[in-house]
Amino acid sequence: MVRFLRGLLGRGSRDEPVDPRTRWPEQSVPEDPGAAARLFWRSWFELLPQVSAALGDGEPQRVEHELCRAVAHVHPDLHFSLERGQRAIYALVVTGQEDPALRPFTDAWKAAAPAEDAMWEYHDSVPPVPDPAEVTVHLGETRVALAEVRIAAQVDSVEQVVDVAVHHPALAGLSGPARSAMTFLPLDATLGERLAAERLRRVETADLEPEGAISLLELRELVRGLGDAGT
Repeated sequence: MVRFLRGLLGRGSRDEPVDPRTRWPEQSVPEDPGAAARLFWRSWFELLPQVSAALGDGEPQRVEHELCRAVAHVHPDLHFSLERGQRAIYALVVTGQEDPALRPFTDAWKAAAPAEDAMWEYHDSVPPVPDPAEVTVHLGETRVALAEVRIAAQVDSVEQVVDVAVHHPALAGLSGPARSAMTFLPLDATLGERLAAERLRRVETADLEPEGAISLLELRELVRGLGDAGT
């Protein structure tokens, strides 16, 4: 089902909490990804005044229901978020989390997207933040500064992939979904969803800081230097 990634403006914010994803009723899968994408963009332009007003008032949850419905018309298993943009003020992200079965739908969605402008940019996978060291994630009462994340990285030069162990001082006190989220979130924030999926092979959590560990920005430089890795 469609999920609204509630990190709106929070992936680069020191103050926004990370909330659970919102479930949406099951929807049928469209037969024509292109037609479904065109339907989404018609709905987007109709909703845009409401979206702009909600963002301007700092209340993005006001448009959650309508956007969930619009994204579900593309495919019910997609995820979406509204983010701070890198080239524009805001970014709309619709992602299949690198599920190959969803790629035709995200490809069609991106192909039908309007040209970017000063207000909006569009992404079919979660992009990296400019500097993950500036991000602080809130998990209940726990504040996790990504600047404190350290990575043990082992490169397979033949396969051009990296095995990583993720350490943060707070990880030892986390369990279940919170521990899993804080293992993978720093990697996606640093590399972006697509590059992380392409170049990270094994991901583990390290309660103690590994010897020779590197920062997230050093991991970004390492991974981007592999083969034909994207930037």
